Amino acid sequence: MRRPTFKRISATFDRLPIRTRLAGGSALLTFTILCAFALVVGSLTVHRIRSDFDRQVIQTGEQLATQLRVTVKASNYTELEVEPRLAELADIVGGHPVIKVLAYGGAVVAQTPANAPALGSPAATLHTVRGYSVVSHPSVIRIAGTDQPLGVIYVQYGRPVSDVNATVARVELLLVLGVLAGTALALLAGIAIARRAMAPIAELTSTAEEIARTRDPSRSVPTPEAEDEVAELAHTLSGMLQELDAAHAETEAMLARQRQFVADASHELRTPLTSVLANLELLVESLKGEEAEAARSALRSSQRMRRLVADLLLLARTDVGRVVRREPCDLAQTVVEAAAELGPVSEEHEITLDVHPITVEASRDELHRLTINLIENALRHTPPGTEIRVSTALDGLGAATLIVEDDGPGVPPRLAATLFERFVRGAGDRGGSFGLGLAIVRAVAESHGGSVRLEQTHPGAPVPGARFVVTLPVIPTPSRTASEQARQGHSERALTGPGGV
Repeated sequence: MRRPTFKRISATFDRLPIRTRLAGGSALLTFTILCAFALVVGSLTVHRIRSDFDRQVIQTGEQLATQLRVTVKASNYTELEVEPRLAELADIVGGHPVIKVLAYGGAVVAQTPANAPALGSPAATLHTVRGYSVVSHPSVIRIAGTDQPLGVIYVQYGRPVSDVNATVARVELLLVLGVLAGTALALLAGIAIARRAMAPIAELTSTAEEIARTRDPSRSVPTPEAEDEVAELAHTLSGMLQELDAAHAETEAMLARQRQFVADASHELRTPLTSVLANLELLVESLKGEEAEAARSALRSSQRMRRLVADLLLLARTDVGRVVRREPCDLAQTVVEAAAELGPVSEEHEITLDVHPITVEASRDELHRLTINLIENALRHTPPGTEIRVSTALDGLGAATLIVEDDGPGVPPRLAATLFERFVRGAGDRGGSFGLGLAIVRAVAESHGGSVRLEQTHPGAPVPGARFVVTLPVIPTPSRTASEQARQGHSERALTGPGGV
């Protein structure tokens, strides 16, 4: 069932901006009032104009009947004289009238203008004939030279109705123009008033957008001087921002305590874990059979726990902004060492290196961890037999790039947005990771003034693959050392199988 027209119009009106609604509503209300005013005033004015016109016709007809003197000669009673002349009376009356002198039977005795249309038989009442408003009054024929009446004639006076119609048309045109002009002025005034009225709200909106951009709820909200609804809204927003600021401060304090706790706990756990690992290694060497297998299982679990503690400690340091000691590091050498370390666990993959010496200022341990995590991530999420390519180079902006790409299934689009967040694991993770590897990659890259991004190597292909690109600032060096030149000759190599360098 279709909605009523009024509801559709109301819904359309509600979708308009407030300024447009205020200005349009003001103009519409003014238009309605002016139309009603024009109808009433126009009707009264037109009625008054037509009444005055009819009254003037009647009065003029009466005056003509009294002013005309019609005489006849006593010698033959046929020659009539009319004084003053009808043309002179027409000029005096004005308005292109028709004046006729009619005999008792209706025959025209005299008329002006000469080609005047017939206005019918004499009638005492006002009536309209052929576009003329006509009235007739009797007059007396007198014998020339005496005042003796001889008979009765009729003076017929007609005035064009077009005269009054033209006046009425001008009045109606003026009323229409007045309504349109008043509506236009009301619209302009409504726009100006709406703009002035909405200025505090626009200022509040601008401040809110600035707060959203800067994420700083401590900023103050402008409060209008008038105590109205806008001021109430400003007070409400100010109170809300104060509460958000307090909640933000509490959250930051809580997160700071959590980071400090994680950092302290991770640091304190390292010493007992080191002791546990040392004892388990001794047990593995001294025990045999099922007891040795149980000790090896415990050793593997402890090693995973040590990696987790190390990862949490690294993330905690980056969260609190702690900067460890940095030194010039060769990115190519770091990649070679990381690939060699992962050799024993990469016998089912082929790792190909294409690296060139590039010096960056970094924490050697954190840079090594970043490279290990990227290669381990490729090993976990690609099927056996696929190739993993690792390369280093300088990009077009002079920054160092570390690229790790594979021919695996790629990253699902739903996972790409959260890939570098903590504890996010892909569905194809076959290595039992904690979901911290890529989060550590991003934390290390950003703490060193760089970045990391994900690219699909073959978008749309059956095997799209994934490419991780890490960008780091380089240390400008005028010349390389001899050791760097020696390493460059061995920078391109392939790793295949366990520890294959």
